[in-house]
Amino acid sequence: MIEYNRYSWWVTVFSFRGTALPRALGRVAIFTLYTATIQFAVDVGVYIGWFTEHTSLSLDPIAHAVLGSLLGFLIVFRMNGSNARYWEGRSHWGTLINCSRNLVRAGSVHTSAGIELAGLVTGYSIALRQSLRGSRDLDEAAVYLPDAVLQTAKRFGNPPTAIASAISAWIAREYRAGVIDGVMVRHLEELLSRMVDAQGGCEKIQKTPLPFVYAAMIKQLILAYLLTLPLVMADRCGWWSPLLMAVVSLGLFGMEEASVETEDPFGKDGNCLDLETFTLTIARDTGQLAAQGRA
Repeated sequence: MIEYNRYSWWVTVFSFRGTALPRALGRVAIFTLYTATIQFAVDVGVYIGWFTEHTSLSLDPIAHAVLGSLLGFLIVFRMNGSNARYWEGRSHWGTLINCSRNLVRAGSVHTSAGIELAGLVTGYSIALRQSLRGSRDLDEAAVYLPDAVLQTAKRFGNPPTAIASAISAWIAREYRAGVIDGVMVRHLEELLSRMVDAQGGCEKIQKTPLPFVYAAMIKQLILAYLLTLPLVMADRCGWWSPLLMAVVSLGLFGMEEASVETEDPFGKDGNCLDLETFTLTIARDTGQLAAQGRA
């Protein structure tokens, strides 16, 4: 996630990193060149007498505006869907952070094994981050997890689930030892269940992309709109047409690329959620809570 000063208008306007420009500029250049070619053909055709008016190659602007309105509706739908997925992913990680704090806080106060619990919870968050990014690398989590739990997690199809099971085993062990009572067990298990529910919500986002039919239709309509736009502008805008095409195509391609990037909030792109900071927050807070409880 890119941190920026929301009040610095000019810096934001002239930013390049983290914007849609790197991915869209190539297509913008192609369509700008295409528009210049159409405009050149129109001017040459008029000059040598192939036709007498530019309107002979023009399209009805009203019909083209209808297509543009439909395209705008679909792009707004796509952006809203991507933003909803992004915010839902952030909400799930907020739940994970809060439940991690509460779980370790209660576990550390009522038992003498809070350090172990904090390690399990931190390892769980790191394993979940890796899983959401399609990785099974648990080297970072190995610092926090007992070797037996680490080896079990590596064998599991879903490593975070194995660590969640180890947290449940920790709760059961403390209950059998008489350290905590049934009420505390239910409280701790409820917090753990909310963490697992948040995990499931994140996995739902990761494994359920926007249906292909929507993604393909938007791209097809953008292509149709931009291919025909020069025929609408040629006789009305002249050699301003390439510049107008650059602006319009940048807007369409930019909005679509922004939607594509935010559709998966757990990736490593600049605008994805900063999962490293989230897991570091969990590691820091749970570690401090465990140390405080032990003291």
